[in-house]
Amino acid sequence: MANLTLKHFTITEYHQLAELGIIGEDDRVELICGQIVEMTAKGTAHEVCITRLIRELAQLVGDRATLRSQSPIILFEDSEPEPDFTIVQNRIDDYLSSHPGVTDVLLVIEVADSSLNYDQEIKLPLYAEAGISHYWIFNLGENLLEVYSEPYQSSQGKYGYGIKRIILPHQAIALPYPPNSLLNLSKILPIIRV
Repeated sequence: MANLTLKHFTITEYHQLAELGIIGEDDRVELICGQIVEMTAKGTAHEVCITRLIRELAQLVGDRATLRSQSPIILFEDSEPEPDFTIVQNRIDDYLSSHPGVTDVLLVIEVADSSLNYDQEIKLPLYAEAGISHYWIFNLGENLLEVYSEPYQSSQGKYGYGIKRIILPHQAIALPYPPNSLLNLSKILPIIRV
């Protein structure tokens, strides 16, 4: 059997595939470390959490920063993930000229049910390597928020976050930006009855 070699795509090549119609607007994919990765399907709890986050974050952020949902951010020349939410610095063109880069990003948020391992094991080190200061995962399986900060590189060359906090459904957490913005998790996490 012949050895298979996976094609390593750059962001430019990835965008060319979209321009040629090979990747369609409705295709749920993102570019991670040069690979085109299909995003997992979203369950009901995921959609409820997204809806609630849109409502709450829009009020908290207002016009002091820009709230983006399921929109690309540029990390490296071969990585353009589409997190569930990003809070980025305001820019006069609202990012018409280019997607936000690492220096624009104030907070990345993922909502995870079936994608939890992917968000923890693939995206977390990628965001840490890029220098994203604040990364949150709404862990719907355990009904809590994982809050990561202080990205680092280990002596073995692996990337991660030095601080991990757990925020429970009855608690609140301050957004890293804008200041004095408190997110109450009881308004976000769906209560799943079994």
